[in-house]
Amino acid sequence: MYRSFDVESLPFTTTAELEDGLEIIGQQRAIDAIRFGIGIRHHGYNLFALGPNGVGRRTTANRFLTERAVNEPVPDDWCYVYNFEHPHKPRAHRLPPGRAIVFRDDMKKLAEELFSVLQATFTGEEYQLQKRALEEELRGTHTEALDKLREDAQTRGIALMQTPGGFAFAPLKEGGEVITPDEFMRLDQEAQKKIENEVGELQEALQRIMQQIPNLHREMQSKLKELNERVVEFTITPLMDELRQKYIDLESIIGYLDAVRKDVIENFELFTHDEEGDGRQFIGAIMGMATPDRKAPMTRYEVNVVVDNSQVHGAPVIFLDQPRYQNLVGRVEHVAQMGALVTDFSLIKPGALHQANGGYLLIDALKLLSEPFAWEGLKRAIREGEISIESLGQVYSMVSTVSLEPEPIPLSVKVVLIGERFLYYLLSSNDPEFNELFKVSADFEDEVGRSVESAQAYARVIAEVARAEKLRHFDRHAVGRIIEHGSRLADDTEKLSTHMQSMTDVLREADYWAGEMGHDSVMRDDVQKAIDMQTIRASRVHKRILEGILRDQVLVETQGEVVGQVNGLSVYSLGNYSFGSPSRITARVRLGNGKVIDIEREVNMGGPIHSKGVLILAGFLGERYAADRPLSLTATLVFEQSYGGIEGDSASSAELYALLSALSGLPVKQSLAVTGSVDQRGQVQAIGGVNEKIEGYFDVCRSRGLTGNQGVLIPASNVINLMLRQDVVDAVRDGNFHIYPVKTIDEGIALLTGVSAGEADESAAFAPDSVNGRVVARLMHFTEKQRQFGEGQRREDDSERPRPNDSETTGDKPTTE
Repeated sequence: MYRSFDVESLPFTTTAELEDGLEIIGQQRAIDAIRFGIGIRHHGYNLFALGPNGVGRRTTANRFLTERAVNEPVPDDWCYVYNFEHPHKPRAHRLPPGRAIVFRDDMKKLAEELFSVLQATFTGEEYQLQKRALEEELRGTHTEALDKLREDAQTRGIALMQTPGGFAFAPLKEGGEVITPDEFMRLDQEAQKKIENEVGELQEALQRIMQQIPNLHREMQSKLKELNERVVEFTITPLMDELRQKYIDLESIIGYLDAVRKDVIENFELFTHDEEGDGRQFIGAIMGMATPDRKAPMTRYEVNVVVDNSQVHGAPVIFLDQPRYQNLVGRVEHVAQMGALVTDFSLIKPGALHQANGGYLLIDALKLLSEPFAWEGLKRAIREGEISIESLGQVYSMVSTVSLEPEPIPLSVKVVLIGERFLYYLLSSNDPEFNELFKVSADFEDEVGRSVESAQAYARVIAEVARAEKLRHFDRHAVGRIIEHGSRLADDTEKLSTHMQSMTDVLREADYWAGEMGHDSVMRDDVQKAIDMQTIRASRVHKRILEGILRDQVLVETQGEVVGQVNGLSVYSLGNYSFGSPSRITARVRLGNGKVIDIEREVNMGGPIHSKGVLILAGFLGERYAADRPLSLTATLVFEQSYGGIEGDSASSAELYALLSALSGLPVKQSLAVTGSVDQRGQVQAIGGVNEKIEGYFDVCRSRGLTGNQGVLIPASNVINLMLRQDVVDAVRDGNFHIYPVKTIDEGIALLTGVSAGEADESAAFAPDSVNGRVVARLMHFTEKQRQFGEGQRREDDSERPRPNDSETTGDKPTTE
């Protein structure tokens, strides 16, 4: 009933004597799979660590990944920079580890130096002198042409005058005065015509001079641009050459610096502070999608570092706790500006794939599948081998804001998904890409064989947890109790649970109770206290059900005998707490057509496994008692006072005992409860939750008073699963409670009725006083009754049928003569 652990096999007094070590219990298959998965470097060999929650999937995977990652090279840094040709497509650059931050700082320093140096250059006296010389050259050329035109007009007696409306020509008198309009009109026609012709010629000459002004202006602008470019190039060359020399080994960075050099020369006015320049800066800031301030021109030369491995030792190991799409592949943020959402390359934010690039990424599979688009985004990144940052709103046309198309970054990462088994098999069956991308499965065991070696491994884990969490150390008797508790969690005397989360909870709570009791180390009683208190905290529903039974609100008899009624045992699971409770199962039989009616199924309260168990009963009855004659009965089975669904076949043996009792007329002892499934041959089969079921019925009997006649029938194959509470073990040892392992239905019905089941003789007949003999007699009685009923019905039908006439009786045919 309980397999105690021999603490003498533990070679220590307390766990303080054990050395530190990283112990993983019973997961060699999973460990080998993890080592293989992280070692093979081919496409698609990502891992899926599957198993129940709490067995150490994440801890184990993270441990081996970390051990391997330390010895692997640190991956490169990545940064985004402004794309001078296509501003909406930022360029990505790879740099050796730690150099991206340096490059960012160098570019920031360069921009600041350019800002100050160019400001000083363009406000300097030397540049201003050269600029004024060009402007005076333009004005001189223009003035010289006008002076020549004025002299030509003067020789013709015509004056060139400049008015607010422009230039004008007027004839002169001999004294040099301008002729008034009245005087001009008094001239003869020939003189007027001569003056008009000469003025016309002069106006054409003036027109030609004025048409040359834009060309002269363009020439001046071209010369000024050449001057500016020479000045800018001369000014920035020492700064750029110094930076080029620093990154001479990085071809892509050299190309970027050349682009910066070209852009600075072409857009040097962004660094000026005059009013016209400020306006251009503002417009450029808007077009460049940066914040419009004095330093806006420098933002285009900044470096956005998305991956910085300067502080990383070895390959990165990243666990993504919230695997949203944007947290996985990165995002482009926006800022509100002038009533619109705008962005630039400096607002590109990395995702977990960027951080884990060149290393390992662990993700909870359930959380990943729960996030919209995250699973597809991860598959696409692994399949294509690159990280593409895309806005979901833009992809699905949900928003119309200005966005970016960052250059994809090459991806080299080993992804480890952690999830339950059903998720693995669900994806494997329904997603055709899953098996191509996750070729390695690390299946974690729920339990491990109980041996001296595994017990000592348990002890090392306890020591490791105690040191890691600063708990009191455990003496070996406490360790022995924890090992026994591991067998109880595994429901097997030859196994130990690998659910380390549950075991660690017990360790923490035992340490607390040891402190409450003033113990220097954790003792067996402290562990027992922790286990008992866990049960008490979770037992509210259990106690309410027990109270209902004791107050006879739920009818369960634990004394006396009743025909066709058996105490079945059920298990209730509420969260991490399971408990057993008895239920009345009743059977009624009558003359019929061989049908066994499951009332639970008829009202859709029974699950398919339970319904299957009931159908097996009909097969057993037919094979044993009516192989060569009709099974002339109808039987009904029901769980009394059940108000919820019922599933499982562990009550099928109890239902069969109830049927046999109803057919034989022999009462069943209500002091006994039953659990176990049955096959069509009458063999009792193993079930789950045997400890909880026994303890649940024991609690009812103890509350009413143990009589020494009470007990439970269990499948013999479940004896290996018994790890019962100490109070149950003590009651059985003292003869106050009983546990009967049975192999067949015949053994069980004999215990329940006190009458031998009976064995068939050579003629396949059973002793009349045996249970089987009584059942056969009852079924023969039903068959005879059915035959008599059928004959009587045929006689009634014959008497009601009309008699035929004579001709029909003799067969004579009427004549037509």
